[in-house]
Amino acid sequence: MRYGELAGLPARAAALGADGAVLIAAEDPIGFALSYLGALAAGLRVAPVAPDLSDGALETLRGQFDGRTVIVRRLSDLPAADTGAARLGDAASGSAVLFTSGSTGTPKGVELGEAQLLHVARAVAAHNALAPGDRGYNPLPLFHINAEVVAVLATLVAGSTLVLDRRFRRTGFWQLMRERRITWINAVPAILAILAKDPIDVPEGLRFIRSASAPLPEPVAAAFAGIPLVISYGMTEAASQITATPLDGSAPAGSVGRPVGAQVEVRDDEGAVLPAASVGALWIRGDGVISRYFGGVAADRFDADGWLSTGDVGRVDADGFVTLLGRSDDVINRGGELVYPADVEDTLLRDPRVREAVVVGRPDPVLGEVPVAYVIAADAETDAAGLTAALTERASAELPRHLRPVDIIVTEDLPRAATGKVQRARLRAAFEEGAE
Repeated sequence: MRYGELAGLPARAAALGADGAVLIAAEDPIGFALSYLGALAAGLRVAPVAPDLSDGALETLRGQFDGRTVIVRRLSDLPAADTGAARLGDAASGSAVLFTSGSTGTPKGVELGEAQLLHVARAVAAHNALAPGDRGYNPLPLFHINAEVVAVLATLVAGSTLVLDRRFRRTGFWQLMRERRITWINAVPAILAILAKDPIDVPEGLRFIRSASAPLPEPVAAAFAGIPLVISYGMTEAASQITATPLDGSAPAGSVGRPVGAQVEVRDDEGAVLPAASVGALWIRGDGVISRYFGGVAADRFDADGWLSTGDVGRVDADGFVTLLGRSDDVINRGGELVYPADVEDTLLRDPRVREAVVVGRPDPVLGEVPVAYVIAADAETDAAGLTAALTERASAELPRHLRPVDIIVTEDLPRAATGKVQRARLRAAFEEGAE
């Protein structure tokens, strides 16, 4: 699809007559992206959803909107219309409604106006120095804000090219990048960890790889040494990106970069702003950040000055670089001493045999909670007992007593969301179910 062919899409989307919302559940990524752009440009409310969502779940979402809500499963569901009836930019501003993953409780609806989406898309394009000659590659699901803004809209505002894939495939990956003349890749740590298992055959012209959605383990980052990695931090409520590391790699180890198009503050439990390098709750504000949730829920997460509590814990150094330590719900209170999962995970990940490490709290009758580590080995043939023993020894040597995991469990995989992010709440729920 070329840019000149986009002009007729708004008229086709407008002909749907959807004054409630357009639920886009297209499996084909091209159809998904074009339906999304057409409905947004037509001034409609767009709700991207997973293509495999059940009919019952779709009907539940349909009930969230007043007016006529239409489900689009393929581009051909957009009716034929007079392509001269509407052009990009002629319609009123559209919006996108997405539902969060519920990592801090019940999923909440996030409505982002067209201006907010474009503000962040422009910030992403500028930070990554995207130009018309760039060719991006995106295998991430388009019903998440990352792919919508960082891939589709950032490409659009830069006037460059984007290759959309239905899914990530390990076999022949680098050959595909070479054939498609890819200059940047939109990825998540789970994809990079899989690629790190094989020799990395970087094609000529690849400028950088972007990693989002979850922390990138140091051993995985090390496997891509010599390739610029842009590590970012974001959330749906901020139209994706909040911070990103510079293209030149000049960021402290473990940092998720500086704010890009947004502001970040660290506050204590009373809401007071803390000095540089202090650990506290992360708050954000900016032109891409929402001021309320869909339906007005969770109003207590916003203050009177337009700041939003992210639910994350971290610190900001004197140079503005942000480091994440986990979500507030993930912090483990071990007998009154706080355990930040990242502090433990970083230690375990220093063992080259570890590809991924996740620490969660397990209920304890005496201490309240104790840390438990789940580990995925870099090599499937690794002896689990030997790795557990080595990691236990490392934790004893390098960590204070309250940070040491009471159990280290080697597993083949972990529960994940569609973006590859580990669902820690499901691990904690398994502990609670086992106690019943």
